[in-house]
Amino acid sequence: MVRKGNRPNILLITCDQWRGECLSAAGHGVVKTPNADALATEGVLFRRHYGGAAPCSPARACLYTGLYQMNNRVCRNGTPLDARHDNIALAARRLGYDPTLFGYTDVSPDPRTLAPNDPFLRSYEGVLPGFSMRQLLPEHQKQWLSWLSQRGIDTGAGSPDIHRPATGVAGDDVTNAPPVYSKDETPTAFIAGEFIRWLGEQEKQSWFAHLSFISPHPPFIVPEPYNTMYDPADGPAFRQAGDWQEEAATHPYLAYEYEHQKRSKFIPGTEGKVRDWGDKNFRAIRALYYGMISEVDAQFGRIWAALKATGAWEDTIIVLTSDHAEMMGDHFMLGKGGFYDQSFHIPLIIRDPSRKAASGTQVERFTEAVDIMPTLLDLLGEDVPVHLDGNSLKPFIEGEAPENWRDAAHWEFDFRSVSKGTAERHFGIGPRDCNLSVIRGERFKYVHFGGGLPPLLFDLQEDPGELGNLADDPAFAGVRLEFAERLLAWRARHLDQSLALVELTNEGPLTYRP
Repeated sequence: MVRKGNRPNILLITCDQWRGECLSAAGHGVVKTPNADALATEGVLFRRHYGGAAPCSPARACLYTGLYQMNNRVCRNGTPLDARHDNIALAARRLGYDPTLFGYTDVSPDPRTLAPNDPFLRSYEGVLPGFSMRQLLPEHQKQWLSWLSQRGIDTGAGSPDIHRPATGVAGDDVTNAPPVYSKDETPTAFIAGEFIRWLGEQEKQSWFAHLSFISPHPPFIVPEPYNTMYDPADGPAFRQAGDWQEEAATHPYLAYEYEHQKRSKFIPGTEGKVRDWGDKNFRAIRALYYGMISEVDAQFGRIWAALKATGAWEDTIIVLTSDHAEMMGDHFMLGKGGFYDQSFHIPLIIRDPSRKAASGTQVERFTEAVDIMPTLLDLLGEDVPVHLDGNSLKPFIEGEAPENWRDAAHWEFDFRSVSKGTAERHFGIGPRDCNLSVIRGERFKYVHFGGGLPPLLFDLQEDPGELGNLADDPAFAGVRLEFAERLLAWRARHLDQSLALVELTNEGPLTYRP
């Protein structure tokens, strides 16, 4: 495939709920990811990369818009993305690309732009404006199910029940029994195959593709051989106190969360609460989670091979990341949200074949999901809008050390429920107050809550498991004040700058340029 024009192809790959340390290239002692590792060998691995929010819709809003949650205001799954915001797909379209989606973006449309009875307003699983849809795969997974049915698989159970073991659920304990579909028939394999088919149709025009894989998102189940690839006994000790009650007593938000995490969300057909599953079941789930990561990695191998076979490998910038991460048994929790690193530390690998000075290097500086949009624009030679919250990672990719880089990571989590009011009633506060903000530095991590809920302060050097809250310790009063002020300064600096950096003059509108 000989490409016309000066622009490279762009392949943006997101996985869902992938923990940042779960790459063998990052030194993980158990999980194996040879194809992601191969990409890192030719690109740059960002080891301290963090999502901006959770769950899926808020996390992806940060990634797609380059704006923190405080500015894009996507608070929950189902919160509409304001139509005034630019995004990576619209920006790519302005550059002449036809951004094409395989999977999902979980972006709820702005209801002010649609008729009241528009069916798009009855689902949070909308498509980011600017994308052409080649293969949509929302939560109901009907497109994948019909593909499975054509292959002779009984799909009568629908989703999520098709993700139960083929032999049925054995009580409330976790089993590694495989599903009815094979390793070549997973949702990941389906999306990868559709992309490869589309890739073969491309001719000489530069392309932009977004592959959005759902794995390793629950339900936690995976076909052979990945279901037995990892021993539940293998893996680091869980970061947790003696029992969940001890952790629940440390903060009102944790007590609330333990009450609301249900097993059925992670293993269909099970009953009870996640907190009571115990070490044996958490280890069994973790082994399945590792297997799901390796299953996704195998599909990366198919994709890399297809890019090379079509001659596109040396013309394609590849970004591999996740939206958010996964608690995976730490603190007796599963899923994402809250304030722990395990929910927000995600992978990031960027390979630009035209920039090889830093190939194979690993960056230890703090990077964030909001950096993706400005990075891609910068790599394409375009001006980065000055109001974006993220910073271009191009210097790192070119082997340089950028000046004045951030010395902390930041993220936000909003636990309002709006339609049901569950959190609002529990805490006796309004939806505007159901939120938290985090500043995570080299040593200390500070969590500020709305609604009068108490703050948290952790010394990550002495307490990497985040088990001891120092916020009320007089010996750390100065540290708490320092980090509260740093968080306040961060929020003040990043208040919406869309027009604040523009001034009308005698010569017309002028925009600040650093």
